[in-house]
Amino acid sequence: MPTDTTEHAQSNDFPETSSPDPVLPPLSRRQADRLVHLALRTAADLGVAVCYQGGAALVPADRSADTPVLGLSNLARILSRFDEHSWPALIEEHFRQILEQLREGPPTPPADPERELIQRLVPRDALPPDWTADRPDFLPGLISVPSTQTDGIVTMYLEPADLDLTWSDAERFGLANLRRIQDEVEYVEHDDLRLAVVTGTAFAASRALVLDTVLRESLHLKHAPHGLLAAVPARDTLLLHVIEDLTVIPALGVLLNVAARCHSRDPGPLSPDVYLVSPDFTWHPATTALPDHTPLRLSPELESLTKLLATREPPPSRGTS
Repeated sequence: MPTDTTEHAQSNDFPETSSPDPVLPPLSRRQADRLVHLALRTAADLGVAVCYQGGAALVPADRSADTPVLGLSNLARILSRFDEHSWPALIEEHFRQILEQLREGPPTPPADPERELIQRLVPRDALPPDWTADRPDFLPGLISVPSTQTDGIVTMYLEPADLDLTWSDAERFGLANLRRIQDEVEYVEHDDLRLAVVTGTAFAASRALVLDTVLRESLHLKHAPHGLLAAVPARDTLLLHVIEDLTVIPALGVLLNVAARCHSRDPGPLSPDVYLVSPDFTWHPATTALPDHTPLRLSPELESLTKLLATREPPPSRGTS
């Protein structure tokens, strides 16, 4: 079987074999090389004629053949959580599921779109440009599309007209059903900070689209008078910090670190950025990147908020003689 693994070729004394692979993070270069070889062997055992020519996928060995492209990017993120001795079985299971889905064909369109469509956040660059050209960003690089979930398989509907719906109606149905999803919330305490980690479903990050519902029903807060810090690093995770005082500054640092780590390691990466969400649920960047690559600065919106919060800090207590 034709194989080109020069992207990951190593010598035994390569000094940075533990550094993240540029194509298949968060695996190291050595691990990425092993994933490619195991994936090629597994595909061959399953009767799929593919080869590796760089990038994050196995492609058909014969481009004229009806052979699927087998992506490796999310698989690499999944495998990073397991010991390497379990990789062969995990890769085989992953490919068998994909091939079974392809044999069965696309899921049946929803019989009742009003009850079945769920709105989902998706990276714009993960979809063909001509399918998304007229769709606005929810956040930079992220768009909201109607989808369904059947037996763990998520199907997106980029042409609601195929369901006899307008985009407006499909989005309205999708948001209404997204509000009905139940979150799992874990609170993480760090010094004097409290972060909420929303997980539990494949739509956890998409719940950012209905953040007012998350605040009320999952965090059990009627209102956040100073807003929130929020991040959607990967499809299964929504990170939140309810702003109360100037601890928003260290909270921002923690969120930036956690969001970057989730974005680099977890399946379904969305965005490594942290946002300031105002009390009326308007989203603003929390930081501003400078052109000279100096450290991030607070965005104008967050800087204004911190100045307001500073005026409400109690004065320092004076010592007594």
